Amino acid sequence: MNRRIILAGGSGFLGQLLGEFLQPRGWEPVVLTRSPAARAKFKELAWDARTLGDWAHALDGAEAVINLAGRSVNCRGTPANRLAIMNSRVESTRVLGEAIARCSQPPKTWLNSSTATIYKHSFDRPNDESSTDFSPTPEARDAFSVEVARAWEQALDGAQARQTRKVALRITLVFGTVPGGVFQILRRLTRFQLGGRMGSGRQYVSWIHEEDFCRAVEWILEHPEMSGPVNLAAPHPVTNREMMETFRRVCGVSIGLPAAEWMLEVGAFFLRTETELMLKSRNVIPGKLLASGFSFCYPRMEEALRDLAGRSH
Repeated sequence: MNRRIILAGGSGFLGQLLGEFLQPRGWEPVVLTRSPAARAKFKELAWDARTLGDWAHALDGAEAVINLAGRSVNCRGTPANRLAIMNSRVESTRVLGEAIARCSQPPKTWLNSSTATIYKHSFDRPNDESSTDFSPTPEARDAFSVEVARAWEQALDGAQARQTRKVALRITLVFGTVPGGVFQILRRLTRFQLGGRMGSGRQYVSWIHEEDFCRAVEWILEHPEMSGPVNLAAPHPVTNREMMETFRRVCGVSIGLPAAEWMLEVGAFFLRTETELMLKSRNVIPGKLLASGFSFCYPRMEEALRDLAGRSH
């Protein structure tokens, strides 16, 4: 009998990725989405990510819940966008906690998305889950992102779900083959000879291959001793300069024009995004995953990018 797993906000890239990975492995994905599709890959239930509804019955007797809901941060930091970013994360976490508290047979495990952006902007010391310095850095312009991350995890910690194991997934950049994803964007820039360093190029990039992301999530589901924050990151973060050099090697491109910070500001304005996504140094390692015995298929960036390039058009 398949184990039911609830993917809240699961109609996006990561939710569909996890559903397709977990279903053949004995899981029954049920997606909570604002707009259920008539012909979806998995069973879909309508929710608004804020209030209790009929969807909450699906949690009773489910094996696990994974909350992936949250408005995209790839936008300008207007007051309206910031409010939507914060509320979509905190409110979805809060209402899932309320639904779990009402279950007669609550899920055994609740994995809630978080972000590796919670860690301090760092050029030297890598951050694992024992790191507790979450102070923002003016040069990284990350005050709001850190505020969101802390509020997100506080909502999870404060949820009354005493019989349910809670894990905060501190997710880094997920490299995958999905159109419009970060891998495809950087690959396209590289092919147009725009794959040079961004800003100083010293800032660290923490990342994970889509297959290792799915494998790590299943590993956490199957290891009940793991709880609290868990970093979903490959064990070898690289600097932005190193990352772009790797993209050029994989793409067979010798020239990569660099982008100074002022150029990134102009580009971010026209692309309706923020430079923090490119300039904050995220030096993050998967301490808990490695300590638990998890083995990465793609621990280093070059082998990850070559695999994805081979599977992309």
